[in-house]
This record gives sequence, structure tokens and C-alpha cells, in this order.
Amino acid sequence: MFKVLITDDISPKGIEILNQEESIDIDYQPEIKWQELLEIVGDYDAIITRSRTPVTKELLDRATKLKVIGRAGVGVDNVDLDEASRRGILVVNTPGANTIGAAEISIAHMYAVLRKLHLAHESMMNGEWNRKKFMGEELDGKVVGIIGLGNVGSQVAIRCKAAGSKVIAYDPYIPREKGDRLGVEIVEDLYELIRRSDIITLHCPLTEETKNMIGKKEFEIMKKGVYFINCARGGIVDEDALYDALQQGKIAGLGLDVYSKEPPDDRIRRLFDFPNISLSPHIGANTYESQDNVAIKIAQYVVDALKGKFVEVAVNAPFTITEGFESIKAYLELAEKLGTFLTQYAGGHFTEINVEVRGTIRQHIEPIVAYFLKGYLSPVLDRPINIINAPFIAKERGINVVTSTREAGLNFKEFIKVTAKGDGKEVAIGGTALYDKFPRIMLVDNYWIDIEPTGVILMFENKDVPGVIGKLGTLLARHNINIAGFRLGRLERGKEALGALQLDDKLSEAVLHEIHQIPEIIRAKQVIL
Repeated sequence: MFKVLITDDISPKGIEILNQEESIDIDYQPEIKWQELLEIVGDYDAIITRSRTPVTKELLDRATKLKVIGRAGVGVDNVDLDEASRRGILVVNTPGANTIGAAEISIAHMYAVLRKLHLAHESMMNGEWNRKKFMGEELDGKVVGIIGLGNVGSQVAIRCKAAGSKVIAYDPYIPREKGDRLGVEIVEDLYELIRRSDIITLHCPLTEETKNMIGKKEFEIMKKGVYFINCARGGIVDEDALYDALQQGKIAGLGLDVYSKEPPDDRIRRLFDFPNISLSPHIGANTYESQDNVAIKIAQYVVDALKGKFVEVAVNAPFTITEGFESIKAYLELAEKLGTFLTQYAGGHFTEINVEVRGTIRQHIEPIVAYFLKGYLSPVLDRPINIINAPFIAKERGINVVTSTREAGLNFKEFIKVTAKGDGKEVAIGGTALYDKFPRIMLVDNYWIDIEPTGVILMFENKDVPGVIGKLGTLLARHNINIAGFRLGRLERGKEALGALQLDDKLSEAVLHEIHQIPEIIRAKQVIL
């Protein structure tokens, strides 16, 4: 018998699923106080929470029997994932359960500002009857630009197309085939989408890459009279730049459900003074259907986890290290580094990835592939990625992962080679672990090279002529950037070469721009491992 404690309100439909399990004994205490929780949590095998209950180290210290933490929702900010992982406690959440709710609130804000519904409502409540004041615009015929074509963005696209819109989307990590299936034009450049769109709606995660992605420059190149909707994440938009755009009359209508600080502070609340703005307090998931879906899914996941079944949406759950794994730890580290390297060097939008494992390590191909996918996906997603959920997420994103094994390679006895394909291009990378201990990237495209996958690495392709390294060294020295190591590979003398400079410090965009101005440099990319 497993005891499950529920510490936050969830839909009765989830409780019903738990009650149907003869091996589950549930204790529903959605208003439980913190001190009381600390006193009783040691009796439970699983705990189901929302955002109210912090699952901290203090609580986990008391939860001596805990096997599963179920977070009824997407965010796991209130769960100490490292501590849970260290203790072997599985953490599961419910991504995708509130997709429709999030999509529909975006459409609701879109219609509100297009038809000035919020202003018309206020006018009516004030006893007015002024029909001419509320001339609006139609969604039909508009160009809707969707930034982020994941689960929610796809549902927004379907609804906008049904309304007669022309839908374009920017998402460098979604295959073009998905756009074709949805009837959505995929654009490769964010600025192209911004220039063309009558309505712009955000549906991407908040990551280092997307933080303040929409700022002063982006607002400047938008059409005058654009409609702008953000029901994704606060922080993607620079709210100071948004305020300036509203002041300048650039934006015809603004819909917001999320803010960089919640509840909003005075800096954000300046936006609320404008009449052409529709607001809601982060309620995208607040529908009865979404809450039912969240509760049903978290109940199912917790039951499966307690029964020892594979749970696709596990947020942590590292592989159990069994006999034989210790000898390949360096290759697992290498696989993850290869994934991270590939995303930063060549992008994370490939539709097919072939992983070939050579030598005796081929018997461990599944964890090797999982570690690679963890490294490949982590730089582009704001949700926790681990070796359990990475294969599931890759499949969800339309990535076809093909695996193969071979006997020992010609150049290296043990070798991992990854070939990524997509958008008409193909990139191959590979590596080994020297003495089975020290990971090395040995192959980049067709170049044989020897890169220690750690720290800041400047990868550059150049014309194979004298003086290139001197020019680079001089430029970096001028910016007080020290070179820690250098490797070079080339296919043929006097043609092209590939270089890897390991640096002590990160390069700024300005320095990278200078590097690209060196005539012999064909392309350069900074990779951080």
C-alpha cells in the first residue's frame, strides 16, 4: 500500500483516479500548514503539490519514505530538484495539460484589443451608448506572426487560420514539416516575422536566449498599428521598451497575461495607464478543463511511478548506475558535451539525428543517446531536461533519432559519431575518451581535430593561408582575452581549415563581430561547454 499526500487543491477527477487504485491510500489536505506538513510527511510515499507547497531540503529531510513528487502543473520552481535527484526521488509534472487554455486566452486577448471589447464594456458600465467610439478590426485577413510554434503556438495557429488569418511563425527549433502540416509559413528570420505581421503573439519559453528578445529594436521595426500579445512568459519582453512603444503610438492594441514581476511592480504598472491594453493576472491555465487535465495527468503519472513504470514526463530521475556504467562515465559525459556542442555550433533545429556508437561501449547505446539528447535540448528549452525525459521531448519536437552500432573503429577503438540532418544541411561530429577517462571531440564536419570539451571555445573556419592565427591572437590580445589552447584541422593544404581556440573568457558580440571582419575568416562561432 502506497500513501499519497495531496497538499494543494486539485480537480476531483484526479482524486477519483487515485481512489480507484487499490494500492493507493490518499490523504487530501489542501490547506495543510507548513509545520504540520513537516511533522507528517515522513509517512508518505508520494506527495502531490501545486505552487503553494515548497518542496525544500528541509521537507525532504523529513520525507524519509518519499519516492515520487507530483507537481500538478508545468513549473517546478517550488521543488528542490537537485536534492530530490540526490535522494533518488522521482519528480513528475504535467507539461501540455493546459495547452488549450493557454491558447484560448491568447485568442481572447487578441479579439479584445481588435474589437476594443474591454473598453466597450467599461463604457457600457458607465451608462454610455457610443457605438461609433468602438470601431474595431477583424482577425480575418490579418497576418498573424507566432513566435514559438510549440504546443500552445500550434493551437493558436489553428484558431487564427480558422478565422481567416495568414499565419507565419518563427521557431528555429521546429522542423519545417510541422509548419507544412499546420498550413503555417515558417520564416527563418525573426525580424522578417516582425516586419510582416499585423498581429504578433508570443509562445516561446523564457530562456537565456529569449530573455528580453523583444526590445527597443524589435518594436522599432514593427508596423505602426501592430497588435501585440504576450500570454507566454514575463521577461521575454523588455517592458521599458514596450512602454516607449505604447507612448509613441506604435501599438494599436496590447494583450498581456504575464509579467516579468508578478504581481506587477510600479514600473510595469505604468503600462496600465494606456487605454488600448487588455490585461489578465496570469490565468492562462485557469479553466476547468485545464485543471481537470492537470489533475488527471498528475494522478496517472504518480500511480505509474509508484508502480515502477516508465514515466515519460519525469523531470529528473537519472539512470541507476549499475555494474559496467562506471567504466563508461567518460563516454556519457562526452555524449552530453557532443549534444551541447552541436546545438551551439550548428543550431538545434535538426529533424533527424543519427547516433552511431563504435566499440565495446555500443552495449550502452541507450544511455549514450539519452545523455546526448539531454545536452542537445538543454540550451534551447527552459524546462528541466534530463536523460529520462530527453528522448520523449525529442520525439515531441519531431526529431527522428536513428541509432546504430559497429565494431571498433579504424582510428579509435571506442567512438561516438553523431550526424544531424535538417533544412538541407548535414553536420557530423564525433569523439572518444582518451584512456577511457578524458572526453575529446575529435571530428567536426569533415575535419579531424582534438578539442577538450570544456570552457569557452571559439570555433572558426578560415582560408588556409599564413597569418590568420596571428591576426586572431592580436585581436584577442587587444581585448585582453587570453588563449588557453589551440587546435587546427584541415582537409587539404591551401584550401580551408577549422580552428578551435580555447579561451579564458567569454567573447562579447562586439568582439565576435570584429573577428568576422578578418578577411580570411569564413565563419566563427562561440561555444560554451
